[in-house]
Amino acid sequence: MKAIVQRYGHDVASGIEAIFTNKIKSFLTALGIIFGVAAVISMLAIGNGAQQEIMDQIKMVGVNNIIITPTQTVIDDEESSGSTDQVQISSKKFSKGLTLLDVSAIEEILPTVSRVSPVISFNYSAILNGKSKPVVLEGINNQYFELFNITLAEGIFYTREQMDNGFPVCIIGDNIKQTFFNQENPIGKNIKCGQIWLKVIGVVERRDFTASASDEMGITSTDNKIFIPAKTLIMRFKNRSLVRADEVEELMASRDETQNSKKENLNQLDKIIVQVENTEQLSATSEVIRRMLLRRHNQLYDFEVTIPELLLKQQQRTKKIFNIVLGVIAGISLIVGGIGIMNIMLASVMERIREIGVRQAIGASRKDIIVQFLSESTIISVSGGIIGIILGIVLSKIITVAFDIKTIVSLFSIVISFGVSVLIGITFGYVPAKRAAEQDPVNSLRS
Repeated sequence: MKAIVQRYGHDVASGIEAIFTNKIKSFLTALGIIFGVAAVISMLAIGNGAQQEIMDQIKMVGVNNIIITPTQTVIDDEESSGSTDQVQISSKKFSKGLTLLDVSAIEEILPTVSRVSPVISFNYSAILNGKSKPVVLEGINNQYFELFNITLAEGIFYTREQMDNGFPVCIIGDNIKQTFFNQENPIGKNIKCGQIWLKVIGVVERRDFTASASDEMGITSTDNKIFIPAKTLIMRFKNRSLVRADEVEELMASRDETQNSKKENLNQLDKIIVQVENTEQLSATSEVIRRMLLRRHNQLYDFEVTIPELLLKQQQRTKKIFNIVLGVIAGISLIVGGIGIMNIMLASVMERIREIGVRQAIGASRKDIIVQFLSESTIISVSGGIIGIILGIVLSKIITVAFDIKTIVSLFSIVISFGVSVLIGITFGYVPAKRAAEQDPVNSLRS
């Protein structure tokens, strides 16, 4: 090893000397590698951030969940394919929409279901000690927190008695606590929502919420919400399935105004969240739920059954393909940088023919010439790779701050981009080095 170092150390030193002698040319040669490595790291960081965001959404939406939401009433396809009279008769059918009875039926009848929770949402203002804040009042049950992996920072969940009898108790989000109970423990205190005073029994633990998460998939921030038992909301606040006499004329008038106007939501529930025991049962269970609700709703499609995890996994596959495309595009820039190294080094060989002839005349072998030129290209690639890594990390941070796009710089992207840059330096530097070693010493000295 010592003999090898002694023999080729001078060749490597000559290569380093040549780099510093031609600083500008060496820097321009390294630019392709620098931007190539930076592009690989920053592009893969964007892809990794997108992948992580999807994984976070899957965790937030819960595992093996099915979301049931109300929609505009649609007549069953099988019935609509009949005569005109049949369609007219079918159109007179009535459905109460999504109700707590549907929740009970799903929970009692389907053996593959492990958890079910109703969701009723209203916008209210929370008031305490002269402070007012717009909040989302959400009627749920205890299983809701398990469905979405929500934990409590302090306090307890509802008791069975509180849920069954509609007690005025609530669990508040972190922003609610910071606004109304910043300097004190909220447990046991009361907060007014609408015209009802609610007793705080718990506080939801704060968690990061991605802006791209979809409310249609059941993913929403918990920080500005006040959670109460579903029956509490129906009994003490509003039950949309009950229409008062004074509301009938308003509903008829709004219906007559325009056929295209948006109908008021008269469903008792805004959502039903269902969780099955195994992923393999998702599709089959969703189909059974669809058929069961269709029968319960008098063959009217006034609901929609979606499987958010499957949608999110499809998004994840799309992001993975996008990540691969970004990596390939960035990798091409690395190859282009390598070709630039080869071209510059080939031009350098032609410019330094006399230097090569002098070295060969004083005893340098072909291996010495190859080592000298190969060391130049390798050092340029290595230094360009190091600068590119730093630039790639900085670019990733800038993208996160400037464009609010989550980026994750992985060790894999750093290692692979640096390794490729070194490999490119050796591969594309060998051809010029070999051509330099093949120069005839006599012709080189004459030129």
